Amino acid sequence: MTIKIGIVGASFAKAAYLPAIKHIKEAEVTALSSFNLENAKSCAEEFNIKNFYDDWEKMLEENSFDLVCIATPTDLHAPITLKALKKGANVLCEKPTAMNALEAAEMLKVAKDHNRIHMIDHELRFNPNRKQIKNWISDGEIGNIQHINILNVSNGWLNPESRPKNDWWSLKSRGGGRMGANGSHQVDLIRWWCGEIQSVFGQALTIAKNRIDKNTNEQWKATADDLSYFSLELISGGLANIFLSGVASHALGNKTQIFGTEGTIILEDKTEEILFAKKGEEFQKMFFEDPNASLEGLNKGIWNISVLSLLRELITAIKENRPLNHGSTFEDGLKNQIVVDAVLESTNQRKWIDL
Repeated sequence: MTIKIGIVGASFAKAAYLPAIKHIKEAEVTALSSFNLENAKSCAEEFNIKNFYDDWEKMLEENSFDLVCIATPTDLHAPITLKALKKGANVLCEKPTAMNALEAAEMLKVAKDHNRIHMIDHELRFNPNRKQIKNWISDGEIGNIQHINILNVSNGWLNPESRPKNDWWSLKSRGGGRMGANGSHQVDLIRWWCGEIQSVFGQALTIAKNRIDKNTNEQWKATADDLSYFSLELISGGLANIFLSGVASHALGNKTQIFGTEGTIILEDKTEEILFAKKGEEFQKMFFEDPNASLEGLNKGIWNISVLSLLRELITAIKENRPLNHGSTFEDGLKNQIVVDAVLESTNQRKWIDL
């Protein structure tokens, strides 16, 4: 049985989905849609895809898919998901899940109503280092989690001329911003590692509002958050603090620190090394390599490499007609979205939001 796949959105598909699918024998991408027909054609030719479109609705109408992968701006996640599900496809959707929790809840409901497999592309759940952290926490190796610090610092939004006019990542109306782009990943990891969240406080801010189109010099306004920070009270009793910036002078990457009653875990982004120590002991340096990292054709970086394990699990679940054994479902996506929405609400009300 060959799983027939349709993809909406050529950019991330070209970077991650399509190179990964080449390593899955029982899967075939039969159609691809992009908003730019030339991009769709170029990508289709490179990866030997028969059908390409600049209209996702037409693609869904003219083809029958076992799986639809959605890698579009956030404001299209719900519309494409709902139509794909109603056409009988299983769905992999990019993060953040949707524009808000109401859309995310509708996506989950329709997926359940149509008995379709549903997944959010939180590929870091498939990264070996983060899976090892999950095992240590679940096995009680560092005791009860007291607090977590996550720092994610980049410079992609610092230069006013770095993005074209009305770049969707910079527009709140299209679901852009650091909270969706990276904050949703951090929320998903924290929930996966430590359990559910009971209260949220934070701010999602637009620091570099005044932008200049680098090609036309036309001035325009960014409305999505480029700097966000938030605190999460865990039901288990711990506290997580997350700081996300896209307007730093230097890109420091991601650092995660997890402090328990019996030990500490530090994950470094640039080296992907883990420092692990039990209480009273010295830190040990560890690294758990992804076996897929050496495969030909995969682009470098944990995001692109981890997608292969994610797609293998999803496609196997479709073939075996079973729920996912591992990965973030639409139910996780809804819970993550509730937290993201709460940060935005906290920004407006300047107070803790109980979930």
